[in-house]
Amino acid sequence: MGMALAIVGLIALVVVVVLLARRRGAPAAPPVPRDPFAPGGYTTGDPRQLKAGDIVDYLGERLFVRGSLRLAEGDYRWSEHFVDVMDGTAAGRRWISVEAEIDVEVVMWREYRGAIPLLPGPPTITVDGVTYQRTEHGTAGYLSEGTTGLPATGRVEYADYEGPDGHGLAFERFLDARGQGTWEVSLGERVPPGTLTIYPGSGAIHPGGVA
Repeated sequence: MGMALAIVGLIALVVVVVLLARRRGAPAAPPVPRDPFAPGGYTTGDPRQLKAGDIVDYLGERLFVRGSLRLAEGDYRWSEHFVDVMDGTAAGRRWISVEAEIDVEVVMWREYRGAIPLLPGPPTITVDGVTYQRTEHGTAGYLSEGTTGLPATGRVEYADYEGPDGHGLAFERFLDARGQGTWEVSLGERVPPGTLTIYPGSGAIHPGGVA
């Protein structure tokens, strides 16, 4: 009986040694392919998670996220974030929009301050020698977080125009109870991959949905 147990133990030891030898000699698994434009690689930090209280560094400029809008039109959702360099001037205030379909698209928007009033409607609009083509028009519901200057919930009508080299022209009017509002006009520039760094703050709790 003792001899049988010794033989069984020896066989088990041999099996373990063989398995370990095979494992050591096995080639390392190749790295898993990764989309370089996935949210985690598009920027330092995931722009889809931006919220009030975060800090954004863009091309060496530090911007504070003061508030956010969570928007929805049907099944499509996107966000807009009010950012401020906190220098006490209106020039330092901007909006960052984040849309995620196949890729994540991040655009930095500034208020249009031209002398010529602009209204949406024409198929093309030219501003400062740049011609923009109308691409979208619709109405979305929103939820407001932090400081945005807007009610907690509401609806916004928008019209988007696309220009060359990632430039955009956007019209928005936030609707009152009578369905009326004043058009706000912004000029945008797409944020290139790797140029935006996000430093998470305490922030606000994201709501579960959009009105």
